[in-house]
Amino acid sequence: MAATSIIWDLGGTLVDTYPDVDRALVQALEEPLTPARLHEVALLTRKSSAHAISVLAERYGVPEETLQAAYDATKETWRVQPAPVMDGAREVLAAVHAGGGLNLVATHRDRHSALTLLEGLDLDVDDLVCAPDGFPRKPDPAMHLALLERHDLEPAAVLAVGDRPVDVAAAQAAGIRGVLLGTPGVPLHAAGARRIDGLRELLEELPAGERDGTGQRHGQG
Repeated sequence: MAATSIIWDLGGTLVDTYPDVDRALVQALEEPLTPARLHEVALLTRKSSAHAISVLAERYGVPEETLQAAYDATKETWRVQPAPVMDGAREVLAAVHAGGGLNLVATHRDRHSALTLLEGLDLDVDDLVCAPDGFPRKPDPAMHLALLERHDLEPAAVLAVGDRPVDVAAAQAAGIRGVLLGTPGVPLHAAGARRIDGLRELLEELPAGERDGTGQRHGQG
């Protein structure tokens, strides 16, 4: 059955936030921005920012508060200079709408941070649930289940796309087919889910709808 709707993770999936975060943490360590150091941090942030901050603080003897402040400052800069949209994201978002589906977001970010990114980048999503609103974090499926119930969606008609194994695990626990967006050079376990290298690969999972090669809708008024 072709998927008609997508539940998206936000940072690292719809929005390319990792490079900004990785650079900020390396700078907070007062280390040079070398490819090796950035890769070291990337291996940690792809699990979670909290994990990266905890490990780096112990590894480098830097207070967690210093690293957390650098992370928070990075999020604040996105108010005026948002991180870029992930390559192919706008095309897939448009294709979902063209096929009559919904673009939904399930994120660990607080609502203010999530809306800052979405509104600053003019990303057209239909609904948003945030863990700090009272949902347990992934891999718990609560956010996915809430979106399914809220929009009366059948799990078989939904994909869930994320950049971390917990995104896939949450989707699978909700009966949804998960897709893992890979990060070059970062080994991630997809737990039997499909792994993609770029978001445009999702287009083959969607109904053709009334879209052209750009994924734009036609004849919708």
